[in-house]
Amino acid sequence: MRYFAKVSDGLVMDVIVAEPEFFNTYVDHSAGEWIETCYDGSFRKNPASIGGAYDKANDAFIPLKPFPDWTLNSETFKWDAPIPYPSDGEEYYWDEETSSWMIVIPQ
Repeated sequence: MRYFAKVSDGLVMDVIVAEPEFFNTYVDHSAGEWIETCYDGSFRKNPASIGGAYDKANDAFIPLKPFPDWTLNSETFKWDAPIPYPSDGEEYYWDEETSSWMIVIPQ
């Protein structure tokens, strides 16, 4: 099976699993077009997600922006934090209140 995203005005409205032949008989009167995507981001930069965007000029799906101060990376079409993720092998989460990475403390 393959994945298709319904895109209207650059926004992903829906994502379904179907074979391409499905669209030969599927009647869809809603605005937009169905664009193939993939769950692992191996093409079109990222997997489509409902509420995310599709950049037609760059043929790239863009995930939802996680935090207001993150910026879109024009190569990966993923959102970058204002401070790079630490590379010390520890696990971190982004704390918006302090605009910094906080270490995950095992429980």
